[in-house]
Amino acid sequence: MSNALIFPGQGSQSLGMLADLAVEYGDIVLEPFNTASNILGFDLWQLCQDGPEEKLNATENTQPALLTAGYAVWHVMRETLDVKTAMMAGHSLGEYTALVCSGALAFAEAVELVAFRGRAMQEAVAPGTGAMAAILGLPDGEVIAACEQAAAGETVSAVNFNSPGQVVIAGSIAAVERAIDKAMERGAKKAIKLPVSVPSHCALMLPAAERLDEKLQSIDFNKSEVPVLHNVDVKKHEDAAGIRAALVAQLYNPVRWVETIEQIKANDVDTVIECGPGKVLTGLNKRIDRSINALPIYDTASLEKAKTVLGGK
Repeated sequence: MSNALIFPGQGSQSLGMLADLAVEYGDIVLEPFNTASNILGFDLWQLCQDGPEEKLNATENTQPALLTAGYAVWHVMRETLDVKTAMMAGHSLGEYTALVCSGALAFAEAVELVAFRGRAMQEAVAPGTGAMAAILGLPDGEVIAACEQAAAGETVSAVNFNSPGQVVIAGSIAAVERAIDKAMERGAKKAIKLPVSVPSHCALMLPAAERLDEKLQSIDFNKSEVPVLHNVDVKKHEDAAGIRAALVAQLYNPVRWVETIEQIKANDVDTVIECGPGKVLTGLNKRIDRSINALPIYDTASLEKAKTVLGGK
């Protein structure tokens, strides 16, 4: 059996996440949060448990919270499961978690880096001017065409190809609303505006990408112990320059998640394990290819289920 690990991005966070894993596994879960808290200057674990929710959902806090949660779950998995990992990938922010767990990026550096990334993204677009929406039940090409038709000189584009029939669009508010109308005219089953303030992975993120590019020049990357597939080109990058370029381009280019899962399968992987809060990616993966066994690990019950499939230590 060949396994791949995947790590979620923004939208998977929730108050109380990993609470029962922390009770069961103590410092294995809590130590990464203590390290992150010292770097960030506030108690990250308390924020994840007690909120306030709007503070947890602020991009500059959500990103280190999800990075740390994914890293903690990965540690629990390594302590409890007999798993050999063939490759890794992460959805948007989750790509940074994959790089940490693969050995390419030091955890402490990554915490500060993703907090910076979140601030740069938030500051790139004035509050209340950007939007994202999920378009359901419409082929990718039709979503792209709806965005092109709706742009009218503003920014709107397809940014997350999450699963067949689920594409997220992002851009300026008015353009996104026009694109929703065009998508519905083209036969979309549903359009859902997402509760986010940052229109990720579209051209509005270019100013943030420029700041991130400068920041990444001071970050050291190691050779990965496990290959990581990157969002922007669905390729592995082993050299530091390639990783930096992929992370910068990721900010203003689409997340090609369907292709990522297809590429993982093409490498003879039959089981994909989602490490982090929630099971968003597991749901997407089942819609992409049901022949791949998809297992989320986010609490003690899901960990026990994974043990029955993968074998415990």
